[in-house]
Amino acid sequence: MEINRREIRRYLGYGRQEADEKVSKLIEECVEELEAAASPKSIYRVYPFLFMSEEELDFTVFRTKSRSLSRNLKDCEQVILFAATLGAEADSLIRKYTKLQMSKAVTMQAAATAMIESYCDEVNTELKESFEKKGLFLRPRFSPGYGDFPLECQRDIIAVLETAKRIGIMLTDSLLMTPSKSVTAVMGVSPKPHRCEVRGCELCSKTDCAYRRG
Repeated sequence: MEINRREIRRYLGYGRQEADEKVSKLIEECVEELEAAASPKSIYRVYPFLFMSEEELDFTVFRTKSRSLSRNLKDCEQVILFAATLGAEADSLIRKYTKLQMSKAVTMQAAATAMIESYCDEVNTELKESFEKKGLFLRPRFSPGYGDFPLECQRDIIAVLETAKRIGIMLTDSLLMTPSKSVTAVMGVSPKPHRCEVRGCELCSKTDCAYRRG
């Protein structure tokens, strides 16, 4: 897995600027430790999908309302429910350096965020290639909390995928996932192609895209 250093710098607030030598060295230390400690896992299931109305969406195993997600899922006939995590050790590293070296804790937090996104991109690309062999095309992943897609849908995805048992993701009463470096998302499956990357919309400059997250 290639962890995007530019994304780590972005999470640290550097934007497009390069980090100085000290920060760059710290980033590499954090990446090396994360690669040794993290245990990325993912799970997904595919369900039939229906539009009940312009905003009401039926994922077979639960329903929700979301105008922004409705745009993202245009022309889709199936939906993938997806979850991924880096495992508990990534959180342990962040907690460790919070007590020992705050600058490293902040950098570790940024590196872990970039790492889970890179892992999701990698798995989603494999899914994209697999579905395209069947003449089907994936929309970008869309997570609860983006736009008007209710964060409460975390509960449905976590329950349906049995993430606690299968990959170790649990949900707190305040809808936070543990381990913290975890992702849940839906991805539309359509018979119609659309030129859009599976990776996050934050990296895409096409701001007028109908499938863009809110």
